[in-house]
Formats: sequence, structure tokens, C-alpha cells
Amino acid sequence: MMMGGYRFAVSAAAYEELTHTASWRWPAQERIGATPARQYLGPGGEEISLRGTIYPAHRGGLGQIDAMRAEAGRGRPLMLIDGDGRVWGKWCITRLEQTQRLFYAAGRPRKVEFRLTLVHYGEAPERAREARP
Repeated sequence: MMMGGYRFAVSAAAYEELTHTASWRWPAQERIGATPARQYLGPGGEEISLRGTIYPAHRGGLGQIDAMRAEAGRGRPLMLIDGDGRVWGKWCITRLEQTQRLFYAAGRPRKVEFRLTLVHYGEAPERAREARP
């Protein structure tokens, strides 16, 4: 998978789990003397969570987490493309968690687990783009 200029790979930061969550908006409309009714307003947000492991002694080292942070710090949506060539569209990094485990004597981790949270950027629907002058 590729996110912006960052590539996930088996030889570097490989993700082991991808969780994709989608939602739809059905807010309640209060009614006098009756239970609330629901009204469909359209799709809600989407979120992807990638969980993976980095072994710093192998290719890529600890700089891989720094590269993910750098992509997030640029403050721009990133194109997400998976290994099958599917274009997922633009996504924003909202959270990066890392857990360091199994330390060498000098304190350097042998294993780093990460979880990266992305939210869909929400490109404008086709109808809205066509209406613009």
C-alpha cells in the first residue's frame, strides 16, 4: 500500500491489519406524542486503521515512524493506493501510535508496533463540482 510518498512493504513497515469503518447518517427527528423518526441524510465519515510492526534492525530502521509523522505534519490529504492498484482516494492522517518493545542493552527497541489512523478527506460530490462556475 502507498500513502502519499510513503510505502508500506514487507521489507520495511508492514501493516498486519487493516480496519475500514464506514458510517451513514440517520439523525432522530423528535415528534410530539410519538417515538422519534429517522431521516437519512447520506453517508457519514470513513476511517481506516492500519496496525503493523517494524523491526528497526532490518531495512528502514526507526526512521519509518519519523517518515509517517512527517507525512502527517504536512497537513494535506494523501492519496491512498493498495497493492492491487485500487485507488482509495484522499485520506488524512489523524493519529499515529507507537509501542516500543524488546530493548537492546543501550535502550534501542528491537520491535516497534504502530497504529495509524486515517479519515477520508471527503472530496466534493460530482454534482457540487459541476455546479461551480
